[in-house]
Amino acid sequence: MSAELAVLNTENQTPNQKGVQVTERAVKRIRIAMAKEGILPADGGVRLGVQGGGCSGLSYSVRFDTQPRERDRIYQFEDVRVFIDPKSFIYLNGMILDYEETLIRQGFNFINPNSTKSCGCGSSFSA
Repeated sequence: MSAELAVLNTENQTPNQKGVQVTERAVKRIRIAMAKEGILPADGGVRLGVQGGGCSGLSYSVRFDTQPRERDRIYQFEDVRVFIDPKSFIYLNGMILDYEETLIRQGFNFINPNSTKSCGCGSSFSA
């Protein structure tokens, strides 16, 4: 993990507890994207998930949702909520969501300790 990552801990998680963490850059980008979609942070959140497919077997998904589902884990980072379903949490537990913006690539970056192999684009992995 880079020293420049400013990782936020959720309010209901101790600093060394596993779960999901999000960097300040990712929270800022989520806010911008939610505003473009017309979603207020109090009315929804971002759903992180894992689905079958991609060049390494599993792929990440990021989308907006208006409310959590019954069995979701909910993480709060400042005013941004993150929803994760139980099946995806198996693969995302301990992960850091970052956002990078370079000349070559712009997008969310999943720093996932559960990934044993990932593809070049970073959106697909195997565990």
